[in-house]
Amino acid sequence: MGEERAYEIVLFGATGFTGGLTAEYLARHAPAGLRWALAGRNPGKLAAVRDRLAAIDPALAGLPLLTADVTDPGSLRAVAESARVVATTVGPYVHHGEPLVAACARAGTDYLDITGEPEFVDLMYVRHHAEAVRTGARLVHTCGFDSIPYDLGVWYTLKHLPAGVPVTVDGLVRAGGRFSAGTYHSALTAFSRTKQMSRAARERRQVEPRPDDRRVRAVPGRVARSKELGVWTVPLPTIDPQVVRRSAAARPEYGPDFRYRHFAAVKRLPTVLAGAAALGGVVGLVKLPPARRWLLRRLSSGQGPTPQQRAKSWFRVRFVGVGGGRRVLTEVSGGDPGYDETAKMLAESALCLALDELPPTAGQVTPVAAMGDALLDRLVRAGITFRVLDAPR
Repeated sequence: MGEERAYEIVLFGATGFTGGLTAEYLARHAPAGLRWALAGRNPGKLAAVRDRLAAIDPALAGLPLLTADVTDPGSLRAVAESARVVATTVGPYVHHGEPLVAACARAGTDYLDITGEPEFVDLMYVRHHAEAVRTGARLVHTCGFDSIPYDLGVWYTLKHLPAGVPVTVDGLVRAGGRFSAGTYHSALTAFSRTKQMSRAARERRQVEPRPDDRRVRAVPGRVARSKELGVWTVPLPTIDPQVVRRSAAARPEYGPDFRYRHFAAVKRLPTVLAGAAALGGVVGLVKLPPARRWLLRRLSSGQGPTPQQRAKSWFRVRFVGVGGGRRVLTEVSGGDPGYDETAKMLAESALCLALDELPPTAGQVTPVAAMGDALLDRLVRAGITFRVLDAPR
């Protein structure tokens, strides 16, 4: 991106709950002199967010506000052309996300979101990856709790295993806290669109190249008891294994033969059975339009827990890595996953793309492929813990 842009970062969707937390994080942690702006469709609500930010830092009383709407391509084009990086929290992305992706791909502007929707990510690859490669834009999805702890956690784990050997990594997730309204709506949307999701995945497989000199896999595991860790491991059908696999395909550091499996770690078997039954019921209900509308009304966009409730929330992901005759146990942990830490991850990703020296890349890329060690360092400084629990042996 050779030309100077008016803004280094534009945050789109700051009037939503997670978007507002992201704006507040930037207000507290962005370096002095950062050129950034808020964008959204309601000028009055944007001004109210700016007033909150000015209470944090009076210098932000004049923070620029950009009016833009996903139904107005011209307004999105103006936002994309004004920024080096656009970060968005406006979902469900399969319904609202593509116009901004398209605008950023055409303008050569780096794009970030916090989606966990496989259908959306696959469609954006098929429709906009080639254009982003041409213009130099980096399109980086899944920059929240989906999927940074897993993508960066596996990357961190690899640093403690021998290089150039076959490697297997298992990720085991535990968390306490509420999902955001955006995550809730995105999940219900995905459950109701299983056929479309499968079709988008097929379309991507037909056009996406894969390494011809290495093997990278994300394979489903099975329900099992881990005596070592004292938990039941339950396969998680989320986007996270796909993201890890794509990082492995993009970076030779993952070795000649890489395999990843992704699990929830659950203490008690009855919890596993109850969760499976509840999930099956929800998946069945959302395919019925009246039931889906009722479920969507249970939690409105913009709602979220209080700071006191968020302070009690947490996440912990453990990784078991094996390679070259050695084994290592690592952990990534932090606070409230659905809101505070997701806002932190998105904001630090935006700062990383805007300000840090990064390896050259373009098109739709994963957090590790786009930012790697620079983002890892930022997350550690921001208070997300990456540590070795059991050294290689």
